[in-house]
Amino acid sequence: MSASSITPRDRLIVALDLPSVSEARAMVEALGDTVSFYKIGLELTYGGGLSLARELAAQGKKIFLDLKLHDIPNTVTRATAQVAELGVNLLTIHAYPQTMKAAQAALKGSPLRLLAVTVMTSYDDTDLANAGYAFGVKDLVRRRAEQARQAGIDGLILSAEEVQELRAQLGPQMLLVTPGIRPAGSDIGDQKRVMTPAQAIKAGADHLVIGRPVTQAADPRAAASGIVKEIEGAVA
Repeated sequence: MSASSITPRDRLIVALDLPSVSEARAMVEALGDTVSFYKIGLELTYGGGLSLARELAAQGKKIFLDLKLHDIPNTVTRATAQVAELGVNLLTIHAYPQTMKAAQAALKGSPLRLLAVTVMTSYDDTDLANAGYAFGVKDLVRRRAEQARQAGIDGLILSAEEVQELRAQLGPQMLLVTPGIRPAGSDIGDQKRVMTPAQAIKAGADHLVIGRPVTQAADPRAAASGIVKEIEGAVA
């Protein structure tokens, strides 16, 4: 799918970072047809989110399963094969060459698309140094992005700050998905590298992952609608 064929509504991925399936299901119901794409991450996955993913996919919703797989190759391959059976659209894996190769081996014609995580958006150069990495954020993102391209991975999940440079490095085909998106005036929370929706789209992002500014809003549906309108303006 080319970026030009993605509708503004489908560019918004609402993160269901909620503690229970019942709360997530209520949020989906409250958002109605304003939102078509949802992210299910680790918190909800451990609270029954895999069944919810299958349920929402059967209803025609698009699902991004954010599991950030990373393990020995055999385990990654088998886990990816299990995810492919759920009918979800996107799955995250860590951008380690062994992990990416192992996940690719499980697809075998499946429509599931893989996103490689370059560097977590809550990390900065100091965090990487404290973890023992020899590279800063920018250099490590470039290195992992190129490794993902060589591995044939469908896309990357990365900070919006890296999108413009990575789009130029990788070309138009790779899907770029950005968390750490905050509408103007929003609390940035634990994110350290953030942009507004319009800024991220103009930089070259295909999808924006937005959680709390929607799910914790007084009127989630109105918040999501406002973000979609902002996206529409950015792609016009």
